[in-house]
Amino acid sequence: MAPSAMRTTTAALSAASLSDARPVPYWLDDPGRPGALPALTGDEHCDLLVIGGGYSGLWTALLAKERDPERDVVLIEGREVGWAASGRNGGFCAASLTHGFSNGLARWPGELRKLEELGERNLDAIEATVARYAIDCSFERTGEIDVATEPYQLDDLRELYEEATRLGRTGLEVLDREAVRAEVDSPTFLGGLWDRRGVAMLHPAKLAWGLKRACAELGVRLYENTRALELARARSVPGPGGGSGAGSGMAVRTPYGRIFARKVALGTNVFPSLVRRVRPYTVPVYDYALMTEPLTEEQRAAIGWKNRQGLGDSANQFHYFRITDDHRILWGGYDAIYPYGGRLDTALNHRPETYLKLAGHFFRCFPQLEGVRFSHAWGGAIDTCSRFSAFFGTAYDGRVAYAAGYTGLGVGATRFGGEVMLDLLAGERTERTALEMVRSKPLPFPPEPAAWAGIGLTKWSLARADARGGQRNLWLRTMDRLGLGFDS
Repeated sequence: MAPSAMRTTTAALSAASLSDARPVPYWLDDPGRPGALPALTGDEHCDLLVIGGGYSGLWTALLAKERDPERDVVLIEGREVGWAASGRNGGFCAASLTHGFSNGLARWPGELRKLEELGERNLDAIEATVARYAIDCSFERTGEIDVATEPYQLDDLRELYEEATRLGRTGLEVLDREAVRAEVDSPTFLGGLWDRRGVAMLHPAKLAWGLKRACAELGVRLYENTRALELARARSVPGPGGGSGAGSGMAVRTPYGRIFARKVALGTNVFPSLVRRVRPYTVPVYDYALMTEPLTEEQRAAIGWKNRQGLGDSANQFHYFRITDDHRILWGGYDAIYPYGGRLDTALNHRPETYLKLAGHFFRCFPQLEGVRFSHAWGGAIDTCSRFSAFFGTAYDGRVAYAAGYTGLGVGATRFGGEVMLDLLAGERTERTALEMVRSKPLPFPPEPAAWAGIGLTKWSLARADARGGQRNLWLRTMDRLGLGFDS
């Protein structure tokens, strides 16, 4: 068959596989989705106000009550808990706090051992929390395999293994072609690196809903469909009975009321920060995913995957994929769409041309699954920063704390971010707040049109590097030296 005819046939097969796909996130399309809580009306008063009902806010509220059960905590969410990135991601809950070992090694080599230790403890604590509050979110400590699909990537994975073991990492295993295909069979796999304990798979929306329930059980007052419109100083914070409280605090205006709080934690991530000076540090990136229908027993046998690990390929424009407990495959990544000016646009939550591209890549990876159809296709925005991992800070004389910039690896790292925000609000020097990672900031993105041009050139250069055996051009090498980047 001629190449042009083959491309036409592949495109037709990919399009057919998407014909019945529902344009909604699979995780949120669940009959067990809890109903929305009422919006705030009137005035509310608290010790700690948490803004944002994704993982970042939920973990912060839960940890605040665990640290001090008497602390009066309120959480507000502009829509419904878990509706944004926390309910749309791939369900990879990683121990890494630095968006992977390589990124951490490049940025904080002197404290990476401590960051790795803190990340392992954080993942253990998430597992313990899921058990303690009986959160039914399909938590599986399966690990993840980084797979090589090009020969040069094998060298990169071996180098990563050597550096990680030198710093004391355990549970890593290098897989050759036969070994990786014995785990998950794809003709495109040339080898891999299996992190057996550093990643868990879970149902992301059910984790958010479970954290919401746990917060409520501990006494957190939650209001949904309550957007924070304005953050300002309050000369005094009224007490619960309306009388004047001691000391100054913060006031937050919402559509139907106000909240007076002594301290505020911002878990708004991709949405414009209420602290304006934070906004240049993040840009939104739209990421996309497909979910197959449940595989038959024969289809599962054709690809193996008995150990249910998460997988990701090692290209700059990478895919992430995993199998669910009802035997579906989630396939996402590759395209990272930046909207001009960093403006969030719900129209970008769906992008048929990306779905078609992802479907073609899926069948190239798993040709033995030809004929499988996709049941769901969706996208959503995540916040990225120029160092690819979270940054932290305070405002208003320490009364407000924020964490942002998780760059798609926030399922696990947001719990650590909640700990950091609470430490900062308490004015405590802890092993977390002493970290250079916590004390430093990434470089901000430039204003438009420079941001648009720079991100576009970076994406083009990354695609070119993938096509040329990983060779990074002058632009990418310069960006590396400056500590700048763009990633999803």
